Amino acid sequence: MHCSCRIKSNKDYVNTVATPPRPRLPEWLRTKLPTTESYVETRELLSKLKLHTVCESAKCPNQWECWAKGTATFMIAGDHCTRACAFCAVSTSKPLPLDDAEPERVAQAVRAMRLKHIVITGVSRDDLPDGGAGHFSQTIEIVRRYNPLTVIEVLVSDFQDHDADIEMVLAAKPQIYNHNLETVRRLTPTVRHRATYDRSLSVLRKVKAKRGSSIYTKSGLMLGLGETEAELFEALRDLRAAQCDILTLGQYLRPTLRQLPVVEFVPPGMFASYKQVAEQMGFIHVASGPMVRSSYHAEEVSKSPLSLPT
Repeated sequence: MHCSCRIKSNKDYVNTVATPPRPRLPEWLRTKLPTTESYVETRELLSKLKLHTVCESAKCPNQWECWAKGTATFMIAGDHCTRACAFCAVSTSKPLPLDDAEPERVAQAVRAMRLKHIVITGVSRDDLPDGGAGHFSQTIEIVRRYNPLTVIEVLVSDFQDHDADIEMVLAAKPQIYNHNLETVRRLTPTVRHRATYDRSLSVLRKVKAKRGSSIYTKSGLMLGLGETEAELFEALRDLRAAQCDILTLGQYLRPTLRQLPVVEFVPPGMFASYKQVAEQMGFIHVASGPMVRSSYHAEEVSKSPLSLPT
């Protein structure tokens, strides 16, 4: 039988064989893309203010839903990361200099969007002496000046576990300090570039040691990368030992073919079960579900009975 498909070179053949097609998403992970007026307004505002979001840069599957609700996760310090984590779609290359006007633009966006709870994240900036901590601190302070009643949550890198950098962010008094463990101990060297499992736990431990009950600490893991249930429970115990307060568990989804493949699609019922286990361990707020991400519905913690630090 004659085939009309032609492979132009050996390289084409290798690429074809080495890149398997993406597995079909199970029903519970299929979502409709909203095209509401609110979505358009959010997109236009962010474009006008020249702001980056992790929604776009990391190809988050919840972007359309969140923007349609008039919210977004701001990504500061540029959109080029100095690390190359195997799960993340954010561009890895030499970053540009910091934009000193960015913190005020973030504050303007928060005010225009009337956000009661915001998440400010950023790329890892290992090229900077303070890892970008000063830029985080300045952003928090200016956002609060424009929006004194808004709950501020930061989702930061490990700052290479430097005490001075962690303290610089804490001095600006965010109510929630989020640093993700991302995965279990065994998979960390494969999944995360330069970051380590114990360093992340150390960061969370230090934040609690420095601020105690005046701040909530938060962390999250992606499931479906090949972890076992026993390894997951070990990670949750390690987080509780570091006095982590808030937990997120979500399904890992491959952003592009350049990132790690999905090993398993975890059913919603398992996420519900893991939520119960985590709550029994002592986490005071747990978001667990296939579509959960670090900042997805982050404002729910503000609506809970928890008394957020001021």
